[in-house]
Amino acid sequence: MPTTRPTISGTRHAVSAGHYLAAAAGFSVLEGGGNAVDAAAAAGIALGVLHPDIVSVAGVAPIIIRLADGTVETIAGLGPWPRSIPRDLFRERHGGRMPPGVLRSVVPAAPDAWITALRRHGTMGFGDVAQFAMRFAEEGFAVYDVLARNIAKNEAGYRRWDYNAAIFLPGGKPPAVGQRFVQSDLARSLRHMIEQERAAASRGREAGLQAAHDAFYRGDIAREIAAFQAREGGYLTMDDLAAYRSPVLPALSVEWRGHRLVTCGPWCQGPTLAEALLLLEKAGLDGLAHNSPDYLHLIVECLKGAFADREYHVGDPDFVEVPMAEMLSPAHLARRVAAIDPARAHPGMPARLIGAGAGFPDAPSREKEPPVEAGTSYVCVVDRWGNAVSATPSDGSWTGPLVPGTGLMVSGRGSQNRVDPAHPAGYAPGKRPRLTPMPALMELADGGVMPFGTPGNDVQPQAMLQVLLNLLHFGMSPQEAVEAPRVATYAFPASSAPHDYFPGRLSLEGRIPEAVRQDLAARGHLIADWPDWTEVAGCVELVRTDPASGLISAAADPRRPAYAIAI
Repeated sequence: MPTTRPTISGTRHAVSAGHYLAAAAGFSVLEGGGNAVDAAAAAGIALGVLHPDIVSVAGVAPIIIRLADGTVETIAGLGPWPRSIPRDLFRERHGGRMPPGVLRSVVPAAPDAWITALRRHGTMGFGDVAQFAMRFAEEGFAVYDVLARNIAKNEAGYRRWDYNAAIFLPGGKPPAVGQRFVQSDLARSLRHMIEQERAAASRGREAGLQAAHDAFYRGDIAREIAAFQAREGGYLTMDDLAAYRSPVLPALSVEWRGHRLVTCGPWCQGPTLAEALLLLEKAGLDGLAHNSPDYLHLIVECLKGAFADREYHVGDPDFVEVPMAEMLSPAHLARRVAAIDPARAHPGMPARLIGAGAGFPDAPSREKEPPVEAGTSYVCVVDRWGNAVSATPSDGSWTGPLVPGTGLMVSGRGSQNRVDPAHPAGYAPGKRPRLTPMPALMELADGGVMPFGTPGNDVQPQAMLQVLLNLLHFGMSPQEAVEAPRVATYAFPASSAPHDYFPGRLSLEGRIPEAVRQDLAARGHLIADWPDWTEVAGCVELVRTDPASGLISAAADPRRPAYAIAI
C-alpha cells in the first residue's frame, strides 16, 4: 500500500507525537541522555502549547509506563469535580444542561501527572523537560492548517471571553496558516514553575520537582486559578488544588493471539478497545478482506456492543461498581456476538445484557453532524533501555475561559459527565469524569512492545482498533497501518455534552470504494461521507520494537501535523 511518508526506523530510540515540534522536543531529550519518561513529559507538555486549541497544559494527561523489566503502571492524570459543587446543580439551575464556562471545571491534572511520572521513573527535572514548551510559547510557532480551521470554526466560542479572544484571535481575527502564534502569558506560567524548581535545586531533584508542583497547586498559579473561579461563579478552590494527586494504578490488560493489550482502567474508555478486540476475535476475522463490506460491518457491530457496555456500566470505579470481569468474560462476549446479524446493521445501540437498570439511550440527536471534540493529542516513546511510554494529553480552549494573566485553560473535562447523578458517568463532588483520552500499549508475542494512541473523542478506540488489526492481522507496516482509510460509528450517546446520539450512522473516509458503501447501506447502515482524509478519523501514532532485527520503528498519522523521529 503506498504511503505519504515512510515508516521511520532506528536502533536506539524513537518518539512519535501529534506535532512535529513536540516530537523534536522528545527526541532532543532522548539524545541528551534522558529516558522515555523524560522525553514523553517534554513532548506532552509541549503539546499543550503547540495544540493550544485541543490540549491544555492545565488539562488531563493519562499515562501508561512500561519499564524495561516489564513492570507496567498507569498514572490517572484526570482530576475530580470540586468537593463543593452541589450534587444536582445542572438539573436544578441549568435546565439539565452543562453550560460552557467554569461550571465544567475539574481539578487540572496534567502538571501533577507529568511531575509524578518524572518523580517515579524519570531522570530529569521539570525545567529540563518543560523548557521546550516554554520556548514554543514565548517565541511562537507557525500556525498549521488544522489549528487555523479549528480556531476559525470555533471563533464564536473564543469571542465569548475577552482574554481567550486576545490570545486566539490576534488582531481581532482567526490566525492564518503560517502566521506566528505566541502565548506569552503561558510562557510566564511555565517559567514561574521552572524558577521555583531552580530556587529549590540546592535541596536536590525531588525538592525541585516538589517546588514546581507547589508553584502550580499551592502557590501563585493556584491562587490565580481559585480567585478567578470564585469571580466567575465556579467551585474549584485552593483546597481542591492542594489536595490533588494523580493516582498510580494497575493497568487493565487482555490477551489476544499471544499479544497482551494494555490500557488504563474504567476511569477512561480504555476498556472499550479491549472489549471490541475480544468481540472481533470471538466473532472471527479469518477470510475477511481488509475494508471489505463483511469486515467493516463486523467491526462496526462489535464496536456498537462495546460502546453499549460503556454506556450502561462504565464510570469512575471509586464511585461506580463496574462489572469489568463480566464485560470481558467469554460468556458475555458470546452473547454480544450472537446478537450480531451479518446481513443487517443494528439500528442503534444494542440492549443491556448485564444486570438491571436503564436499557435505552438518549433520544436521537437533532443535529446533522456529530460535534468535533474540544481536545486531545498523543505521544509515545521507546528509549534505548527498553522503557516505553504512551500518553494522551488533552482539553480544549473554546468551551471555557482561560485564567487571565496565566494563559492556562483549566480542565473543562466535566463535560464528559452526565448531569444525572444516577448515570454511571453522572457527575458528583469528588468524582472523576469518564475520560475519552485512552493511551494503550501492546506487549507483542515476539517480545517487542508497541505504545500507540490517538486523539478523537469516541473515535479513539475505533481508530486504534482498526490500526491494530491493520498491523497484527493484515501484516501492514506501521505507516501503512496508520494511513489506511478508516470508518467510525456514532450509534451510541457521545461522551461529551450534549451527548449526541446518531443511531445507525456510519462515517467512512472517501478512499473506501463506492461499492463497499452501497453494500453497507443495503445492510441498514446510515452512510455519512468523510473526505478522503480527515482529522476527525483520529491521528494514530505508534512506536514498535522488533527484537529479531533490533530495530525500533515509528509511524505518525498525516491526518494531523504528527511526526515520528528515530535514530
